[in-house]
Amino acid sequence: MTRTMPATPARPAAAAAGPLDLARVRAEFPILAEPVRGGRLAYLDNAATSQKPESVLRALDDYYRHKNSNVHRAVHDLAERATTAYEGARDRIAAFLGAAREEIVFTRGTTESINLVAYSHLLPLLQPGDEILLTGMEHHSNIVPWQLVAAQKGARVVAAPVTDRGELDFEAWRRMLGERTRLAAFNHVSNSLGTINPVAAMVREAHARGIPALVDGAQAIAHLAVDVRALDVDFYACSSHKAYGPTGFGALYAKRRHLEAMAPWQGGGDMIRTVSFEGSTWNDVPYKFEAGTPDIAGAIGFAAALDYIQAQGLERIGAHEHALLAEGTARLEQIPGLRLIGTAAEKAGILSFVMDCAHPQDVGTILDQEGVAVRTGHHCTMPLMQRFAVPATVRASLAVYNGSDDLQQLERALHKVRRLFG
Repeated sequence: MTRTMPATPARPAAAAAGPLDLARVRAEFPILAEPVRGGRLAYLDNAATSQKPESVLRALDDYYRHKNSNVHRAVHDLAERATTAYEGARDRIAAFLGAAREEIVFTRGTTESINLVAYSHLLPLLQPGDEILLTGMEHHSNIVPWQLVAAQKGARVVAAPVTDRGELDFEAWRRMLGERTRLAAFNHVSNSLGTINPVAAMVREAHARGIPALVDGAQAIAHLAVDVRALDVDFYACSSHKAYGPTGFGALYAKRRHLEAMAPWQGGGDMIRTVSFEGSTWNDVPYKFEAGTPDIAGAIGFAAALDYIQAQGLERIGAHEHALLAEGTARLEQIPGLRLIGTAAEKAGILSFVMDCAHPQDVGTILDQEGVAVRTGHHCTMPLMQRFAVPATVRASLAVYNGSDDLQQLERALHKVRRLFG
């Protein structure tokens, strides 16, 4: 089934100027009023998943109440409503990332997007002895797929070192770009450390050697402006649920020439043009990679979430979160026996730390009793934990609705940990 592709949509208009109105923002997130442990919730687990504003909840409810139908092909009214909303979501997601709509493949999230590139783009190109270059701060989702395809072809995965501050050793990474490097894959923002990598420079260095680049943007799109055309990146993967949208949905940006050259990864449903027992032919991109009934509500919810981010303004969100990061860093540095893991000069709103008096799991348990939601563990970055010689960290991660009161609640709870275990 062939579809006419509209022209590349314009990027959404900038948000209104002025400081962020925290009270108004919080009023848009109903779960923040949910009492926990008999008290106030300080939700600081945003790097794992963010909460959802009313506009996203309304968009999901509206779809299921008024548009619920499968998309494409049918001629009845509900199907037309669903298809219009679904394809309109693709336009809005593409505009947010600065892409053309045919360059946006809908997936279940960043993990599936990276696996798609691993199996459909990289696997057919790999030869014995080839290398895939990563960094030492990657999420498991940006390690394991490359290991799986490398093992099939006798290739290997290598990783550039991370400094004591949690920054990429850029010169070491650049030296590792070699004649056998077939792909460079790296995160935009470290989910464990908050480190913001110099992705534009990294893409340029890779391209100067003819090496394609993939960026894991799961932790970036809700906090930093992303323009995939300006970055000139080959692949950019992101997830909805870390950007105020629903779980189980995400998108892969890929340059059209790559998508045209890549074979389908999964078969069935809307990815076909024709099917016979003698053979089948494939739909146009991006539909060639979207087998089966899609997560229609997920697409609509993700687009609504990006609309929300755009309405708040990424510059304003960034300034708000940066101020909180500075305040949170200062507060945590005053707590005896607490050590921050990851002190990069360029950093997003993540505070990862250990305490000398208690295991991170115990710290997280006490924080929960005080109404503070954080994440404890290795954060799907076991090699990075090994690099810093810790089994796990406590991670407090910031979002648009966090404020000084959340940080104060965190600080008070950490002093309680010190009293109990110190």
